[in-house]
Amino acid sequence: MKLYKMMSACLLTCTLLTICMPSSADQFTEADVKRWTNEYMSVMKQGEKLFHGGLKANNTVSCDQCHPNATNIHPETYPKFQKQLGKVAVLGEMINWCIMNPTESEPLELDSNEIIALQAYIHYERRGVALQPGKH
Repeated sequence: MKLYKMMSACLLTCTLLTICMPSSADQFTEADVKRWTNEYMSVMKQGEKLFHGGLKANNTVSCDQCHPNATNIHPETYPKFQKQLGKVAVLGEMINWCIMNPTESEPLELDSNEIIALQAYIHYERRGVALQPGKH
């Protein structure tokens, strides 16, 4: 019975601490959201330009020749197994595969501004679609 009382007291204390403690989530204003949205849209627009012929390709191939408006890339399914790479890959790795193969160019660093912009555009084109990692 003593153990039960100790556990009950501990549970009550934890519950009270959870209820009474202030939230640790970041606070932000409408101005913050507006600034962040503008930043995202700026990067997304850069990605759109890159996607539609703005990459420095070694040939005349652009992303939109195979993927009009990024509609058939399905970023919501990454990470997933990619047979071209022989492994589970993230979207940036598949973008690099396309850069190295169809465009016959040098891959980009996965944390480069260009890869981030391309992913921002690709994801923007599929906004509202449910996440389905691993789906084919």
